[in-house]
Amino acid sequence: MTKRLNQFTTSPQAMAILIEQEKYLNQQFTSEQPVSMAMWELVKLRISQINQCAYCIDMHTKDALKLGETSERIIGLSAWRDMPLYSQQELSALTWSELVTSGQTINDGAYQAAVNVFGERGLFDLTIAVNAINSWNRIVKAFKPEVGIYQPS
Repeated sequence: MTKRLNQFTTSPQAMAILIEQEKYLNQQFTSEQPVSMAMWELVKLRISQINQCAYCIDMHTKDALKLGETSERIIGLSAWRDMPLYSQQELSALTWSELVTSGQTINDGAYQAAVNVFGERGLFDLTIAVNAINSWNRIVKAFKPEVGIYQPS
């Protein structure tokens, strides 16, 4: 396999933008309202499953476990609609995240349902977060860092 570039050393300025975005999101989601860090990890993991990003699936599984997430809920994410393991807020976050990730048109009903759960600011931050993990997934899939080397801090 051809060795791929390291995005952090190839373009540190561009990667710094993504890192700053992560810092912003982490600050927003540490307050537990309207999106908690644990919910955010579930969203990142689900989006990474959809995008089939092995490195990110490994990373976000480890991070979710570190935050106290259960193996049952992590395994259940691939069929979350049929699993009675998630709160209404988590179901709403997963629904919104999948709509944004798929690029589908979001109808007024889906928009209003999400605003009712998260508020306007929370929904905007969740949308930025969904875009961020989709961006990370695409970067990782293009440049293929080694899966399994990530260790949560």
